[in-house]
Parts: sequence; structure tokens; C-alpha cells
Amino acid sequence: MWKRSVCTKDCPDTCGLLAKVENGRITKVKGDPDHPFTKGFICRKAHYFPQHVHNADRILTPLVRKGLKGTGRFEPISWDAALDQIVTRIKKVSDDFGPQAILPYWYAGHMGMIHRNAGQAFFHKLGASKLLATICGPAATAGFEATLGSGPSTDLESTVDSDFIIIWGSNTLTTNLHAWPFFQQARKKGARLVVIDPYRTRTAKKADLHLMLKPGTDAALALGMMEVLIREDLIDRDYLNTHTVGFDELARRAMAYPPEKASSICGLQADDIRNLGLAYGGARAPYIRTGWGPARQLRGAMAMRAIACLPALVGAFNKAGAGITRSLGGGPSNLTRLTRPDLCPKGTRTINMVELGDALTELDDPPVKLLYNFMSNPAAVAPQSAMVLEGLKREDLFLVVHEHFMTDTALFADIILPGASFLEMTDIYRAYGHNYLRLARPVIPPVGQSRTNLAIFQELAKRMGFEEEVFSTDEEEFIKGFLQQEHPTLQGIDHDAYWQEKAVRLNIPANPYADNFNTPSGKVELYSQAWQNQGLDPLPCGQPQRDPEGGDTYQLELLTPPHHLLLNSAFNEIPKIRELAGSAKVLIHPQDAKERDIRQGDLVRVFNDRGECRLYAEVTQDTQPGLLVAEGLHWPRFTPGGKGANQLTSQRLTDQGKTCAFHCSLVEVELE
Repeated sequence: MWKRSVCTKDCPDTCGLLAKVENGRITKVKGDPDHPFTKGFICRKAHYFPQHVHNADRILTPLVRKGLKGTGRFEPISWDAALDQIVTRIKKVSDDFGPQAILPYWYAGHMGMIHRNAGQAFFHKLGASKLLATICGPAATAGFEATLGSGPSTDLESTVDSDFIIIWGSNTLTTNLHAWPFFQQARKKGARLVVIDPYRTRTAKKADLHLMLKPGTDAALALGMMEVLIREDLIDRDYLNTHTVGFDELARRAMAYPPEKASSICGLQADDIRNLGLAYGGARAPYIRTGWGPARQLRGAMAMRAIACLPALVGAFNKAGAGITRSLGGGPSNLTRLTRPDLCPKGTRTINMVELGDALTELDDPPVKLLYNFMSNPAAVAPQSAMVLEGLKREDLFLVVHEHFMTDTALFADIILPGASFLEMTDIYRAYGHNYLRLARPVIPPVGQSRTNLAIFQELAKRMGFEEEVFSTDEEEFIKGFLQQEHPTLQGIDHDAYWQEKAVRLNIPANPYADNFNTPSGKVELYSQAWQNQGLDPLPCGQPQRDPEGGDTYQLELLTPPHHLLLNSAFNEIPKIRELAGSAKVLIHPQDAKERDIRQGDLVRVFNDRGECRLYAEVTQDTQPGLLVAEGLHWPRFTPGGKGANQLTSQRLTDQGKTCAFHCSLVEVELE
């Protein structure tokens, strides 16, 4: 029997799935041909979901630690005993140090609206420290919204009518696969496709033109394009006069970045910058797809802010097929019935998840004494992971982990609770790469003794004596309440189709910028008064900021973008995918390799003052001199020496959004 479901990985596509169930087991997963956006095909990774659910290494019973932290010595324990131990420790920590000595750590291991947020009411009621969940997108959001405002951006489906497509800092064929067919339709009608990325990704290899700029210089490139547009009078003055504020100020700033100046910053040829500006300004319907890469720099929000100015200069928002896309989707936005922020005591401290290493090793008054981890693998994904691991090793830190597998984080747990997979639960899914909403119910019951996040937190709440409604409401009741919200994107949706588990189009136009912009002025803010009021530069600035740690000791920059067969740290648990992905590698340019006597396939040590990891050298011109690229994330436990690439990344925060500057690390490399 084939049953409908939804992929819940942290990917913009949120694919429609069909799962084949035979004798209570999932035997095959394929794309749902009835999904209007993903249209029946899925990425290579998703075909292996049966091996995720029915895996010999899956944790199917609660476990309690019996050996030293990190050694992986556990023994089974009953659910009652495990939950009783957790509650006992919660009460003791709260009594001895106060509830703020408890820290939940979670992120996007599951993207369903209910189970992703299921723990918040519990921790609010406890009075635990709040987690600022900013590790991924807020810098990109802050920069983009400073120019264009909040809300969904240009619908990817409309790009079939574009004649000039720029993919800026996104490896679409790996991280946004279902956008590619729309771009290909446009190309068949004559559109040109340009990729802007510091290294030659799968997507860059398929482009008509790849511009390999230096990391962190995106704003300078955008300003160089602006200078060309303005100098060559390729701008739409009527649109600028009617729909923007601050053009005169922006024009003066752009004049300081002619292609020759931008070239010296970006590492591109001045003529390439000039030609890009001319092509963008001369296009009938120019379109930009932004990724998250440009924003993962110390000045990442500024980079996104600068890129977001470009469409307004050429009046792209008035042209079919043109515009810019950062994030899409909508639907229920008020989750307070589930999250209950009102239960959180006033004055409760907030800890940024990017700074987990500091929180576990340096924070005091009170120190973190109980870490409750779910839907994340911080030992692999958090920056400056040497500090994270140092904290996880503390014998006075009680660590609870919800997990499916023995991750690098789970190895340090005191109690492991077996979590249900997304194919074993009910949830509501909104996407950030398309404008469809979807319900998914279990295709099989939870395997073994695994339980959903909601069930676990409601059982803990019961043991704590919490009596609020949120601790007894089931998934379908939450969903019904969400769909009754008076939200503009929910107006007129097909509720019957939704409850039949079909993808339902939200009430979002292909061009959400047709009438106005959700900015303070209602216009495109080329000059941001809001940033000025915060003491920030109100105009795009093209000066990059490099990793300040280590001084001149380290000369190579490091990027850690996604691997084609992994997603954050997910899919490492499947042996066949590990085999296909191969060993953890670092891409190094032949010039840098020659200077260090490194040859193809050599095991090398990549290091800086923060840490080190060992990777296999891939000597290739797919990267540029001075730039190493370590696609990941491979679980550290599966790499030589047991240390991952996030040993090298910093806890420093971006200019806005308080996000991790993952792509701003200086390192050195040597033969092992």
C-alpha cells in the first residue's frame, strides 16, 4: 500500500512523498506525482528513508549511560525509569541552581510545525533558559528585510518567464533541487543562467557563466553592478521615483564601487563585473535566487541587503518572471497555543545557540547544569566544537538527548530517549521554497518504543504536575486551531484537500511585491532609516570583514557548504549513503597544494587556533587559490581522528541576526 507523506528535512523543497508499506514496514519511498511543486521526483538522499526508519543501528528503547561520557556505553532502561530520572534531575537542578540552569537545545532536525516546537511550552513553564535559535537564517532575513520587508518573496514557479537568472550563493542542484526545472524551462526559451559562488559547485558547472568571487565580497559585487546600472542609465527611474526611498544616497555610494574597485575586493575581472551589470540591466525580466551562503559571513546581513537592492533599480518587480527569491511560504504564524510564551517568567535569560561552547564552559550565575537536546546534533553542527565537546564531557552536566541514532552528541548523554521518525507522526508542514501547505499522518506506527516529541514532553509535564491545556492537546486539535487563524495566506484555501493530505496552495501571489513592500515606508528602502536609527550604516557597504582570530598566522579561507548526499548532519546514519558520499574531503587549489607538498588523496590536517580536523585532499581547480572547501557535514565519529570541520568555525556573530558566520574562518593545512 502506498501512503502519502512529506519530507521534513531542513530543505526548502518540503517534497511530497509516497511511502510503500508492506507488513508494517516501509519498503520504498518515491516522489508524489500529485504534488504541484515537487511533481513526483525526489533527491537521491530521500530514496534511502526506508533505511533510516528500519535501521539496525536505530535506538528503539530508552538508554542510560553506564560508562564514561563519550565512550558510548549504555544499557536499556524503561520509559518510566528514564522519565523519572529526568524529572528528578530537573527538580534537583532547579532547587540547587534555579531553573535557568536548564537549557533546551534544538533546531531543525524535524521541520513540522508541531513537533519542532513541542518542547517550548514545557521549558517556558519550567522557567528554563531560553534558546535563541539563530544558527541558520536570521542574518539573511535581517539583511533582506531591511531592503524589501518581511513576507514571502518572488514565487520560484514564475521564473519560467525570466530571461536572465542569477543564482547567488546557492548550490541549487544540491539544496533546492525542485527550483531547477523552472530555471530549465526558462533556459529553453532563451534565458541565460549565471551562478555567483566562491567555488565551482554542481550548479555552477551547469551554468552559462560562473563568477568565482572571493568569500564575503558579495556586497562589493552588488555595488559594482549598481554602479554600472546607474552609469549606463539602465535603471527604471519611474519605478525608483514611485516605489523606493533613498536612491540618490545609494547612487552616491555605488559611485564609489566602479568595476575596477569592486574587482580589487571580489577577485573578479572588472570586465566580468561590468558585463554582469550590463546583462542584468539589459534583460527583459531579470531574476535573482539568493542562497544562505552570502549571509554566513561576519557582514552577512549587509551582503544580503545589498543584493536585495538590485531588482528595484531595474524595475524587476513590475515584470513577469523577474524579481528576487530568498524565502517563500506562509500559513499559520501564531503558534502561541502550542509554545505558550506567556508561561515563561519575566527576566528569564536567553542563550544564543551559536554560543553553546561558551555557555557550557564559561557561563555562570547560574552555570548550565542540565542540557536537554532534541532535533539537533550540536557536537557536529555547532561552531567551535572543541569547546562544545569540552562542555559535553563535564560530569556535572546532565545531558538528555532525543535521538534515532548514536550521534556524536548522543555519545555524551546521560539519558537517551528514542524519538519517532517523521514517517511515524502527525504534523503540519509549511515550506520555505514554495507556497504549499501540507498535512502528513503516520504511514506506520512508531517503531520499537520510540515516541514523538509532543508525547515525550506531555508525559514529562504530567510528571511535573503541569496542568495547562497545552500539555494534553493532541496534534490534530492543534492543527485545527492553526487553520482557523485569520491569516491572509490562509484565506480561501481548500480545507477538504488539506485534510486529505494533499498539497494546498496558500493565498500568496506569484509577485508579492506588486502593490507594496512590508517595510516602514511601504517602499523598497535603498536607504534604511531603521538601520540608521540603530547606529548602523543605512546604505549597502562593500567592505568585507575577515576572521579576526589568529592574526596573520592563517592565510587560507575555509567554506563548509552542504555535501550533495548529506543535509546538515543528517543521513550519516545510513551506511549506503556514507559509502556513496565517501570520506570527508577538503577541496584545495593546485597552487596551494603544491606550496604545501600536498597531493591528491593525501590525509591532511586543517587547523587554526580553535581546533583541527583531518580530511582527505581533493586537489582541484573547482576552488580558487587561497580557499579550502570542506563539504559536509560528516559526523566527526566517522572522520579520521574523530574531529569535524566545525572545530575550525567561530562563535562570532554576524552583523545583524546574531547568526553564525560559518563561512568566515581562516585556517592552514599541512600533510598529516
